[in-house]
Amino acid sequence: MAAPVLAFPPAVLLKAQGSGLGMKAALFDVDGVLTDGRLYVGADGETVKAFHVLDGHGLKLLARAGITPVVVTGRDSAAVRRRVADLGLVHARFGVADKLAAAAEVLAVLGVDWADAAAIGDDWPDLPLLARVGFACAPPGAHAEVRAAVHHVTAAPAGHGAAREFCDLLLQAGGHYARLLAGHLVTLDTL
Repeated sequence: MAAPVLAFPPAVLLKAQGSGLGMKAALFDVDGVLTDGRLYVGADGETVKAFHVLDGHGLKLLARAGITPVVVTGRDSAAVRRRVADLGLVHARFGVADKLAAAAEVLAVLGVDWADAAAIGDDWPDLPLLARVGFACAPPGAHAEVRAAVHHVTAAPAGHGAAREFCDLLLQAGGHYARLLAGHLVTLDTL
């Protein structure tokens, strides 16, 4: 197999290694990260959101590599709960006002220090997480204060591969990416 074509700057990969063995958990905001940030609200108040399959597969790859994906979102909706369930994510906090407290609770349960956690967010409510984790990321459409506070801004926009880019970066930094890619070139049945 040829070497993977995806590459990140060495300094970014080094920062994304956490305490040296790679990140153990990755925290994800939903609106503006896993979605493009737009909310579609129907006449009866139902919310519809669009998710990208690349992002979903990235979260599954993290889990396969031993990096626990965690959703921490300020909004709660049936659409988000359905997507989290469809991806088989075990750790999620919905409708939280204090994302830092919610994330701290999950990390404590997982036994993961902040230095070994990464996060991707797009707006001010995400800043406490982004300031605390070992590696912080944002999509390019994130608020200016958020982009200024993170270690990496993705090339892909929110809801269109930003989360996948974040996942791929963590997988490369942890030394998992090439192995997972090689496994996909053979069969998906044994992954």
